[in-house]
Amino acid sequence: MKKIKIAQIGTSLNGHGQRIFDSLKKQTDIFEIAGVAFPENEKEKFPQLMGMFDGYRELTVEEILNDPEIEAVIIETEEIYLTKYSILAAQHNKNIHMEKPGGTDLAEFEKLISLVKRNNLVFHIGYMYRYNSFVIELLKQVKNGDLGEIISVEAQMNCSQPLVFREWLKSLKGGMMFYLGCHLIDIILQIQGAPEKIIPLNKATMFETDSEDFGMAVFEYKNGISFAKAVAIERGGFARRQLVVTGTKKTVELKPFEMHCNPQTPNVLYTNKIEYNEEGWYEYGTESKSEVYDRYDTMMKTFSQMVTGERENKNTPDYELMLYKTILTSCGIDR
Repeated sequence: MKKIKIAQIGTSLNGHGQRIFDSLKKQTDIFEIAGVAFPENEKEKFPQLMGMFDGYRELTVEEILNDPEIEAVIIETEEIYLTKYSILAAQHNKNIHMEKPGGTDLAEFEKLISLVKRNNLVFHIGYMYRYNSFVIELLKQVKNGDLGEIISVEAQMNCSQPLVFREWLKSLKGGMMFYLGCHLIDIILQIQGAPEKIIPLNKATMFETDSEDFGMAVFEYKNGISFAKAVAIERGGFARRQLVVTGTKKTVELKPFEMHCNPQTPNVLYTNKIEYNEEGWYEYGTESKSEVYDRYDTMMKTFSQMVTGERENKNTPDYELMLYKTILTSCGIDR
């Protein structure tokens, strides 16, 4: 099988650029890494991240874009630059994997969507829960009607972060809702579609900083209320990450949404699930545990299959635009 020649543009302190590049390095049967570019003074800003790129050719952005043999690019800059460099890649007919969710400029994102549609490119965004086996199974159950009519989706993705991170959140309008809440909004939209109303409830806890480190948004639907919550100052927050989908026939809870199997292998994870099928106060549910997985290996392998045409991206550019607009509104961004 012919390998996909690929290059990465950018990395960042709080993104997944290092994990994605590490996954590319492991999957040598799929990818040929042409090199990596560090725009926006990244080498000076993030010297502690440069070691993992040792041994790979450093290229300029222009060299990547103008190399006809490079058919796919990974865009992993800081969030505020993601759309900018994705537009450049689309203008040069490169298939794109982009860190979530994009920059904060709607007009730029709309331009990007127009370009990938016009040039018939793969546009793949790093929403990691799309590759969780239990989430995939749950979405199938919802589609098949196994849960009945959906009443609500409750989604939480919390963590405990130091002050330096919470100060950094000031660079993103909506703070934690933009940074992590976007993953949850993606799941809510895939289950319920566009809401009738969105109520952003993002707040600064005011512990040491006035960043929006408490993210929350409420979504009104015909049959009920759903919510997404992403907080950066919650002890035990990672273990409490959860998804609860309530239907008229069944409730499914994923908790912990993801948990590390071993501190030495932080990308190797599992998910725990409880399904509630019976009525009554004393229904304890049926519990199961997923097989262990590496979220980035599955993500990058799937991207490769989209590039080769083996697999269709069910998350169309139009869906990604709807999702992006929903994220902005959930962040309180006037669009």
